[in-house]
Amino acid sequence: MSHGPLKLAATDPDDISVLSALLQDSIIPVSEMIYLVTECRFVLVANRFRWEASNYAKMSGISFERVRCGVSFDRVNKVYRRNIDLRDQSRELDLLALEATSEYVDLIFAGNAAIRLHVERILCHAEDFGETWQTQLRPEHELGDATEN
Repeated sequence: MSHGPLKLAATDPDDISVLSALLQDSIIPVSEMIYLVTECRFVLVANRFRWEASNYAKMSGISFERVRCGVSFDRVNKVYRRNIDLRDQSRELDLLALEATSEYVDLIFAGNAAIRLHVERILCHAEDFGETWQTQLRPEHELGDATEN
């Protein structure tokens, strides 16, 4: 079973939630992020885990996949970062989630790192490019606190 490349646009917080689910567990090198001030655009390239193909891979016993995904946020007025040193170009960030309101989009990373994009309005595009590659590792998440019986 083959899934085609991702190509999405997001224009509101609900769209960002969908994009967040698809980008969860992406690995983003610091060297692959840039704020283009004069264009009011923040751009990144993520090594995206292909969640949409993972159940099939798990059932079939084949490898999981990653693919490069370009993401651009337009109409960005300001960018703030927490616990990210842009001089450390070799660092890779693990994306946990995207969260948004009509005024900002937060990129939340492991290790208490984050980027906040202040936006005039949400206008985001994401598109896979290049060939997929195989990985044996599927990201795992804790299910939270156990409920009592």
